[in-house]
Amino acid sequence: MNEFDDQPQVPPVSPPSGDTPVPAPPAQWASAPAPALEPPPVSEDTDPSAESIDDPVAGDPFEGWPAAQSAAVIEDAPPDGASVEHVRGEVDVPDGYTVLEGTPLGKRRSVGVVVSRFNGGVTNKMLQGALEALVEAGVAQDAITVMPVPGAFELPLAAMALAKTRRYACIVALGAIVRGDTPHFDYVASECASGLQLAGIETGVPVSFGVLTVDTVEQAEARIHKAAEAVRSALEMADLFARLRASAKQ
Repeated sequence: MNEFDDQPQVPPVSPPSGDTPVPAPPAQWASAPAPALEPPPVSEDTDPSAESIDDPVAGDPFEGWPAAQSAAVIEDAPPDGASVEHVRGEVDVPDGYTVLEGTPLGKRRSVGVVVSRFNGGVTNKMLQGALEALVEAGVAQDAITVMPVPGAFELPLAAMALAKTRRYACIVALGAIVRGDTPHFDYVASECASGLQLAGIETGVPVSFGVLTVDTVEQAEARIHKAAEAVRSALEMADLFARLRASAKQ
């Protein structure tokens, strides 16, 4: 005798054929009715009508983006020749369209600068050029934070850390990657570029790409002025984002 001997035995039921009626099972075989399930309590997390900052329609669409107090709209017009371009010519938007455009000016702004110590003979000159460009744009010296890191591979993490403090209107990343005899160049350059872009996308703080990717040191020295261009790009994007936020609140 085992534990199943005292259970009622269920005779096999053959499939019905023709008009043969199928007998109902005995009452003791019937299972008890399933208990009624109460609906789960509705909370703010489960209520579909509750507003969330992740919903771009609910509230301020830029509420989840970190914005420093210095990321305000600057009403001054950009100076002549401030735009950075490779082919001469300007973007001409026809009349009747709404245009949002930033100015590469830095007064009342706080700016973070991350710079690679690797290839310091080049990056140090880039840093000096960037600092001069920031001061010329109106950024106060005490509003600039410089964060040196070991190499270009560490630039994205440092830029992300500065952006998440919500203290800076924009971040300028400076570095120099010179091609060598191994594929190391390709991995570092690719991850540095994608990481800096990701830092800007995830935080909403403009991160400019002032990293040289060259074949020789001579090419790097000829492009040290790219640091100043990165500064102007970062300041312009910071002002553009400020204008975009202001227009969204109107």
